[in-house]
Amino acid sequence: MSGKLWGVGLGPGDPELLTLKAHRLISGAGAVAYPARAGADSLARSIAAAWLKPGVHEIAMEVPMEPARGPAQAAYDMGAERIAATLEGGQDVVVLCEGDPMFYGSFMYLFARLADRFEVEIVPGVTSVNASAAALGLPLVARNEVLSILPGPMPKARLRARIRAADAVAIVKVGRHLAKIREVLDELQLTDHCTYIERTTQPAQYSVPLAEAPEVAPYFSMILMTKGNDPWLSNR
Repeated sequence: MSGKLWGVGLGPGDPELLTLKAHRLISGAGAVAYPARAGADSLARSIAAAWLKPGVHEIAMEVPMEPARGPAQAAYDMGAERIAATLEGGQDVVVLCEGDPMFYGSFMYLFARLADRFEVEIVPGVTSVNASAAALGLPLVARNEVLSILPGPMPKARLRARIRAADAVAIVKVGRHLAKIREVLDELQLTDHCTYIERTTQPAQYSVPLAEAPEVAPYFSMILMTKGNDPWLSNR
């Protein structure tokens, strides 16, 4: 009988943001898999490290962080086959996924490769968007407002159009696209409505108004913006 595949959301960095279910599965896991950058420690593993059993079977997947899709897809192909071999041996595998598995999560690529062959269950996690709003004390949306979640790598013209149409925006994957994003927000005269935050809930968390943000941003950085169309502050 094959093992079961678990896609477990870990939240954005603070280990205390794991759900009770995630904690139970991780602490009881005989095999775990997680993504890692070549030559670097895995953030996903570091979040869960305190609860991994001694001797747990670890499947580290080195996933290149580059614009070309081919190398990353090849890494997921290889990772999926290593996971499949463990599942076929009758052992469950817990895949550790930063944030939420189905919200820009690495697990979705493994799910696409394995869900038709094995039993799969997904455990949701706290997203970086929710965690950033909480860290900043900044409501994302109120009443009938619409929140748009936009990836930083979007082409400039499309990014501008989406921001212009939105009531509130969370721009994720800012990283090397920060200069382009700032230019768009400046053009729309929305910079003063924006807050920059990086490494949410991690020890190195840092946040400032966007106008005071550094010139260089890490991959794990975000910009939250609300135009204030709904006066949620009026009753304070």
